[in-house]
Amino acid sequence: MTVPQYQDASTDLSRRRIVLTVLVPFGLGYYLSYLYRTVNIVIAKPLATDLALSAADLGFLTSVYFIVFAAFQTPLGVLLDRYGPRRVQAALLLFAAAGGALFAASDNFLLLSLARGLIGLGASGCLMAAIKANVLWFPKERLPLVNGLTATFGTLGALSGTVPVEMLYGAYGWRTIFVILSVITIAVSVLVIWLVPEKIIVGSDESPLQSSYKSQLHDLGKIYSSPFFWRVGVIGFVHNSVFLSYQALWMGPWLRDVAGQSFSAVAETLLWFNIGMFAGVLFLGTLADRLQKFGIKPVAVMGSGIALSLGIQCLFALEQVAIATPLCFAFGFLGSSPLLVFSIFGQTFPSHLAGRANTAQNMLSFIGAFAAQWGIGAIINMWPEQAGGLYDPAGHRAALITVIAIELAAFVFFLLPFKKNGGEFSERG
Repeated sequence: MTVPQYQDASTDLSRRRIVLTVLVPFGLGYYLSYLYRTVNIVIAKPLATDLALSAADLGFLTSVYFIVFAAFQTPLGVLLDRYGPRRVQAALLLFAAAGGALFAASDNFLLLSLARGLIGLGASGCLMAAIKANVLWFPKERLPLVNGLTATFGTLGALSGTVPVEMLYGAYGWRTIFVILSVITIAVSVLVIWLVPEKIIVGSDESPLQSSYKSQLHDLGKIYSSPFFWRVGVIGFVHNSVFLSYQALWMGPWLRDVAGQSFSAVAETLLWFNIGMFAGVLFLGTLADRLQKFGIKPVAVMGSGIALSLGIQCLFALEQVAIATPLCFAFGFLGSSPLLVFSIFGQTFPSHLAGRANTAQNMLSFIGAFAAQWGIGAIINMWPEQAGGLYDPAGHRAALITVIAIELAAFVFFLLPFKKNGGEFSERG
């Protein structure tokens, strides 16, 4: 099968127009994905109180988003490579809108879990569609920078899930928040289908639309058989799983139960956490882009960032509550390092496999996030709940020690000498 060559739908699109009609619309989708992912961290306690949820129940409810998200990554990669990011993104966002509306209307654990699952399905393509579009529209050497810019939309979504959500909750309650999210999601879906230019495929005897699903899934097997995929992917998904679990849920309870912060103080500290992530994705993406000129690859930047992030997590486990806000900023800044894996794979795998390579990695991340978020809740639940519905600090400490140990094992695997074999991918024209 001839590798398809992608061209612009129009004869000449300026770089500014590509940014406005491609980067921004897909970025808004990723903004919503991250907002849906993190909104529960501020409303976790009121939600648990309203529905009489335990720590394990709350962890499961929030992590349903992750498991559905992960389960759809393999078909998502095929769909992105087959139909393109524009149509896939617009369609999936409608599922997220339906999930948001159902979440707002639900009054029991089962319906809330179903709604959270629909949100996870609908948001599952937001980052991967953006990454796929970046691969198609921008030069490969600029992917660390362009993907970093895309990631900033996600950090803005995370920022919106802190103090703004707290203010909306105080004024209208958590149900109204999800109604608003549902309406905005529909608007972004319409924007993507209306504004993003389509891609056409030329110079190929067989287009992705004509090629069989069987052949596309066969290509996916080639990705999973790549030693480079596993060496880089394992540390990326293990660290990202822990980062997502604390960003989306457990950092809030840690600040409340261990650091002793009030409801409003937790929201403010989480704002700094996500400001750190905003700064991190911009800085690390730019740094990786610039260092390539000196022969330093993005994988080295990612590894260094993860190593420093592990040090920050150790300080959380040691309960350094006096510097809780700086620690949250640093964790947000360094915890964004695994996002570079999408640039690394985008530069390593051929363009026609980019969607599947990145969704394969994303699937691992969100399976890990589901397991980590639920598992952290289960560990915390091993200690009796304290007065006022607080969780025992000992449970938080045990959970942190557990996830840090797993991350360290993955990092050792990442550092082992790597022997590149002849079967590794190389970009083809």
